[in-house]
Amino acid sequence: MSDLEIRPADESDIPDIVAMLADDTLGAQRESPDDLGPYLTAYRRIAADPQQHLVVAVRGDRIAGTLQLTVVPGLSRRGATRSIIESVRIHRDERGSGLGTRLIEWAVDASRGQGCQLVQLTSDATRTDAHRFYERLGFTASHVGFKLQL
Repeated sequence: MSDLEIRPADESDIPDIVAMLADDTLGAQRESPDDLGPYLTAYRRIAADPQQHLVVAVRGDRIAGTLQLTVVPGLSRRGATRSIIESVRIHRDERGSGLGTRLIEWAVDASRGQGCQLVQLTSDATRTDAHRFYERLGFTASHVGFKLQL
C-alpha cells in the first residue's frame, strides 16, 4: 500500500468519484454520472465547509477509492464531537485489496485529530458484506437508522 496516496478530492476528481458511486446495484438506481452539474455544486459546498472532508485514495494515476468525513459538534455525550463516515466506495478493481481498511483507518485517525470521541456511519440494510467489513474494523451495529425522503 506504499504506492497509495489519500488526499483531499478536487473538482477534477468528481467524474471518477461519481462513477464509483454509481457502480453498484443501489448506486445505479440513484446516481447520474452523465449529469455532473449537481455533483459539482455539491462538491463546491463540501469544499467550502471546514467540517467536511471529501478524500480520494489514488494509486498510480487512478482514483481507487473515496469517502466523505463530516465532523459534528454536539451536546450529547457531555458535549462530544463525533464524525460521520459517508459514501465509502472502492473501485471495482481494488475491492479486496485492503484499500477499504486503509480509508477507514484514515477516517478514524482524522477523527481523532479533530478531537472526535465517536465515529459513526450508516450502511444500507442490503449491504451485508459491508456490514461484516465494518464489524471486522471494530464498529458495532448499535442503532437502527431512519430516513425521510424530502
